This record gives sequence, structure tokens and C-alpha cells, in this order.
Amino acid sequence: MSWQDERIDMNVYSQGEVDRWVYSTCNICSVGCGCHVAVKDNQIVGIKGNRNHPINRGRLGPKGENQWYANNSPDRLLTPLIRNHAGQLEPASWEEAMALIVTKAKASIAKQGSNSIAIYSTGQAYLEDYYTIAKIGRAGLHTHLLDANTRLCTATTEFCLLQSFGADGTPASFDDVDVTDTLMLFGHNVAETGTVLHERIMQRKEREGHPYIIVVDPRLTLTARNADLHLQLRPGTNVALLNGLTHILIRDGYVDQSFVDQYTIGYDQMAAAVQDWTPERSSEVTGIPVDQLEEAGRVIGQTTSMVTTTLQGTFQSADATTACVAINNMHLLRGLIGKPGCGPLHMAGQPSSSANRTAGGVGTYPAQRNPMNPQHIEEMATLWNVEPDTLPTGPEKGIEEQIDMIEEGKVTFFWNIGTNPMVSLPNRRRARKALEKIFVVVQDPFLTETAKVADVILPVALWGEKEGTMENADRTINILRKAVEPPQGVKSDLQILLDFADRMELKDKDGQPLISYSTPEECFEEWKKVSSGRPCDMTGMTYDKLEQSNGLRWPTNDQHPEGTPRLYSDYKFPTHADYAQSYTKDQFSGRPLSHDEFVKKEANGRAILHPTRYLAPTEQPNQDYPMWLTTGRLVWHWHTRTKTARAPHLQMAAPNGYVEIHEDDAAAMSIVQGEVVRIRSPRGWIEVPARIGKAVQKGLVFVPFHYGSWEGNQAANELTADFTDPLSKQPTFKQAACRIEKLRKEHIVIGEESAEYIAEQYNMTVEHLLQANRLNTPYDIQMGQSLEVLISVLNTPVPPYIPQRGRA
Repeated sequence: MSWQDERIDMNVYSQGEVDRWVYSTCNICSVGCGCHVAVKDNQIVGIKGNRNHPINRGRLGPKGENQWYANNSPDRLLTPLIRNHAGQLEPASWEEAMALIVTKAKASIAKQGSNSIAIYSTGQAYLEDYYTIAKIGRAGLHTHLLDANTRLCTATTEFCLLQSFGADGTPASFDDVDVTDTLMLFGHNVAETGTVLHERIMQRKEREGHPYIIVVDPRLTLTARNADLHLQLRPGTNVALLNGLTHILIRDGYVDQSFVDQYTIGYDQMAAAVQDWTPERSSEVTGIPVDQLEEAGRVIGQTTSMVTTTLQGTFQSADATTACVAINNMHLLRGLIGKPGCGPLHMAGQPSSSANRTAGGVGTYPAQRNPMNPQHIEEMATLWNVEPDTLPTGPEKGIEEQIDMIEEGKVTFFWNIGTNPMVSLPNRRRARKALEKIFVVVQDPFLTETAKVADVILPVALWGEKEGTMENADRTINILRKAVEPPQGVKSDLQILLDFADRMELKDKDGQPLISYSTPEECFEEWKKVSSGRPCDMTGMTYDKLEQSNGLRWPTNDQHPEGTPRLYSDYKFPTHADYAQSYTKDQFSGRPLSHDEFVKKEANGRAILHPTRYLAPTEQPNQDYPMWLTTGRLVWHWHTRTKTARAPHLQMAAPNGYVEIHEDDAAAMSIVQGEVVRIRSPRGWIEVPARIGKAVQKGLVFVPFHYGSWEGNQAANELTADFTDPLSKQPTFKQAACRIEKLRKEHIVIGEESAEYIAEQYNMTVEHLLQANRLNTPYDIQMGQSLEVLISVLNTPVPPYIPQRGRA
């Protein structure tokens, strides 16, 4: 364990002593910190870290400490809403709302067929919710259109693991981070997206001098500032970098040939794909100096242990799955997998997005079963007691493909659970236009931007108001106990799903109710049977054991009663055709391979090395849009701020959107600090204040994506393109073309007007007036001169977060 001590982070607001502390898990990022919920007078009044949980030893990040404010927000929805004939949302009873939903669902199936219904869920609910969605969707409604906002954040994790290893489940864990000699953070700004994990890494670094940290990021983030080596590449060149590094490993004899020969297939094709990727070529494409590439190759080639983490900088970029597969390739070439301190650790973006993949609420069938394998379909039919030919099969459909189907009139019923796609989807105007055409159910605690397209809104319980389990980024299953009852009139996601199944009269083949459980724990016990014998086997878990053990990593069964810290320690991979979760896809085109094509690979328990071809981003800067745009997160906010904007401390820390501009680009355009500018892309525009500095490289601007109100004109996804990765179907939020437009007025100098006088008329400083007009002194202003004056200045000082707080 990396932690040398505990530190109990606490945020409580209570009149008098807390009545009780209830065991739980943080419901924000994917690290999965243990915590306890403070309850006073049957109301949540705070949170503290769990000193005994090995992931955090009592520590919490800023969002985790403040997540409970949303529970008590005065604008919680307390009753269903239905859009009336006048187009207005008005309160309704649960009976009215559920009756309308059932009527519309049945009508959609009758008219358009089962695949006219799409369920789009979240990465912030519980495993029990996801498993129930899978069962209702596939065995009840017979639809194959199950997706979630996990498509936007972690789909690439799943598909790169399927490609290389045959099944989902990240091989390394946080335990490996504690002992590795080398840590590569690839597109993973852990200092802002996983503050507790970052503190864990840096505490060991301070104590031992290890690990050697390589950061790959086009921005100079807080994470990059703490790196031993920062590879600041150009946008969209991840694969070009990785091909160059792989070339060095082969060129300099760093390949563990014995491991490769015994435990992998595909070496020759993979090596041929990087043969021409010399450091010089890689440098030319990526912009990284050759000496830095050589140094990175030497470190990776000589290290005895390495963990590579990835997040949105990899997942949301061009060639996302190919880049992650290239990372898997490097670990396999070096034999750095399946042993302490070794392996790829492809992260997740949300607290339970991994559970959605595992339980089958998105993508493949539950417990990592292949929807194209008839044997796996037979297994699910037996487990669910339904006829096999009623279960939908074939490749999954991502949310962008579902938007296409809506536009084509094929999908007419869209159920949105626990997510806010009208802020989070790329090219959101297009998505809104599509959803306005069909019947939309929104299940959410608040009236979000997505309410604009909702026909029915169902108010749901939040964290602390329901019970269940979540899976974090390193396969740890944690339990969240119910601390309080939800507000009157509010139901949990699971209660709503069970009510829907009952009203739809969903039956098994014997005429019995398709769903027989009525509580989260009963659901988990059924789920355990479904997981038996699969890579994610959880048969050795119970709710009580999860609490007593402070979480367990799957597989947890008779062979691994205390969980599994890392996968593939026996170098046996789930790539037998009858067992694998996927027959994989063509690494270049994304075409799903058939059973026979996969069998011809003869993987049979060996990992698969794939050739990795570089393709530049589809959209590039041009004469009309000369700059790169990238988007991302802030340490103070979560996703679309549905919860964090309701926490006073977090909202005060970062109340507005902004655009980061390199100081040289700002100087060239005479843009001043805080000046509100317009950022325009081929899809839309936003108006945000400029933050000028060196965090972004020249020619690149950065916009945080959290701010998405329809009225505020700050939504990054007005600008982003809806291109997707060919394998994972994850959108490429990280690369788009844009331009900066100044918003200014003209002032003609009259008489002897001074700089001070002119600046005062427009609420400007003299310094800003001079800078905006490239003037050196106030005395350079002449009568009759045309000056540009700023329309608006809004300083956006985002306070730094220091995770190593309380340390000398």
C-alpha cells in the first residue's frame, strides 16, 4: 500500500452532533474512494473519508467532499412532469407518467419493432440498475439499442481490451501503481480528474523518488508539471507517437522475444506497421523533439516494471482504440503484464461506468458475453428463462449511430437515464434536433438542459438515498449503503425500472414475471449467478463481505476469495473463440470479424498484437478555422455540473466557462486577459472570456465542457465534431478546427480625449485599452484615431487545488 498514513477529510454542516455515519463510496470520479455519509434528523449533512479503505485511507477530492449538497438542493424534482399539448411541462402523478411511458413504448414496438426503443443510461448509477436495464432491454423489450454516456468516456477502454486480450477488465490495478518503477500517464490529467490517486502517486514519489513519470499531453497541465518527462505532442498524433516508441523498442532490442513467442500472436504484422516510424518521422508528425522520443524509448525499454494509464486525452482523440491497442502492444512486447507493478491501466471517467460495461447495460451481453456467439446467447437464454431466438444479437450501436437512426425514423422512443446529453454530446444542436422529433423520457433528479427535449421527466433518488454496488476503474466492487430515504415523491432508478417491467407485463417463457427480484441485494444475488465462470466472476461476493473488506476486485470466487489484484498473472488470456467476449474488429476499419475469421487467428489463450496505422484527425485547421480546439474537465466540476454547480464551494471556484489561449497567440491578436471572445467552429459558436498563458501550446485553444446552458453560450459541444472512432464509436471531442473572433466596438477619438477618459467610458483599464490597440503609452493616442474598445471583460481566476494538503 502506497499510503503511509491516514487523513480523514471531512465536510459536515450540522447543528449539533451527527446522528449516524453510514458506509458508502464516493459517487464522482472512477477512483472509488471509501467514505461515510453523515446523517442528522434523517437528512444528509456531510461526508468523511473512510480511514480503512485501501484506495484512499480517508482522503477525498474536492468534488467528493462536496457531492452531498446536491441532495439538499431546493430545486430537486419531487414529482413527475409531462409535456402538455401547449408544449409546457406540468406536474403529474406517477400513475399518469408511467402509464404514458408504457403506452408509448408499446405503440413504438407495435409500429416500428423492438429496435425502435433505445435506452441511454449513465456511468453514475449502480450495477444493479445496469443489469436490470440489460434484462429489461434485451429479454423484455428485445431491443439491441442499449447505450450510455459511457460511450463518451470509456468505450475505448472496453474495445482496446477486447482487441488485445479477448475480454474487458483492465489488467493492472492501483496496487501496481504503488510499486511500479515507471508510470506513463497518457492523456490522463490525474491531478484534476482523480485527485486522490494523484496524491497517492506523488506521496510515493516524494518518499521514494519513484516512479519515473512520463506524461503525454498537448497541454502543460498540473500533472505534466510534476512529470520527469513531458511529451507535449500535437493534437491527434497519439498513434504517431506510440508507433515511434514501439519502433525504438524493436530497433534497440528491448523486446522480450521469449514472452512474445510464447504468449502472443501477430508480432510480424505489428512490427511491419511501425518499421518506417523512425524517431525522426514521429518527431515530424508529433512535434516532440527526437531526443525526448529517444529518452522515452530508453526508459520504457529498460524499465523492469511499468504501468500505463489512459483517459480522455486518449479515448476522445483520433485513432482512440488504435492508440490504446498500441499501449497494450508495448506492454506485451516488454512482457510487462500480469506481475506486480506492470500492465495497462485504462481508466474510466465515471464512478461506475465500468459496472455498466460488466453488467451488460451497454455493448455486449452481461458478464462479458459475446452477442455474436450463439453459445453465449444460449447461456443468457437459460439464465433468464427465455427463448434464445428472442434475444437480439450482432454488433452494438453507439449513441451517435442511434442519433442517425432517429433521423432516419427508425427510433421513436428514447429513454434517457441519469445523464445530460444536451450538454455532453458533440455537435449538440444536431442531437437536440433529432430528439425533438420523438418521444423522450428523462430520468433525473433535476431539470437539466435535456429537459428541453423531454416529454416525460421522472424524479429519481441520488447517492445516499439508495443502495447498491459500483465498479471503479481498477475492477474494485464497492458497496453504497442507503443513508436516508429519498424525498417524498421520488423513486430510485431500480424502483422505476421494476415498475416499468411490471406494467409492461414482461414475462419469461413459462409465463412468470421476467424479473423476480424486488431489492438491490436480491438483484445482486441473481447477477452473481450470471457472472459465474466468466472473467468478471463475482460469486464470492456478498453485500456484507464488500463492506467488511472495503471493496473487492473481480474475479472474486472460490479460487480467488479475496479478489484479484491484477489479471493475467498466469499469462492465459480469454481469447478462445468459445469464451472470448468478442471476435474482435478489424483494427483499421472497425468491421466486426466473424467467428471463422477470429478462429483463423489461432489466438487460443494468447494475447493479440495488432498493427497500428496512423490516421490524422478527420478535421484539421484550415484557412477559415486556423486553430485546434480541444475540450476537457476542471478539478472543480463534474461532467455537466448537474451536481457540482449546486455545491457552493465548487461553483464559486469555477462559475464560468472560458477559453485557454497561448500568450503568443493572444499577443498576435492583441487579446487581453479576461476579454470575452467568440470561438467559432464549422458547427457553432460560443462566447467566453480568455485565459492567457502557457498551459496550451501555440495554435491550440482549450475549453472546459462543463458549461452548457442553452442561454449562456458557453457550451463547448456547440463546437465539437461528431466524428467517432471506428472501433469504439467514441466521439473525438479532443480535436476540432476553430477560430477566435474578437468582440469589440469602434471609438473615434474626439478632441483631447485622454486614455483614462476613453477607458472609463467603456469600463476598461488603461492597460487593456493600450494592449487591445497595440499602443505603448497613453500618449500614442491621437485625435481622430480609430480605437478598438472591449465589449466585456470577465476575469476567470480558477483557484489551484493542492491535493497534498496538510503536508509539511
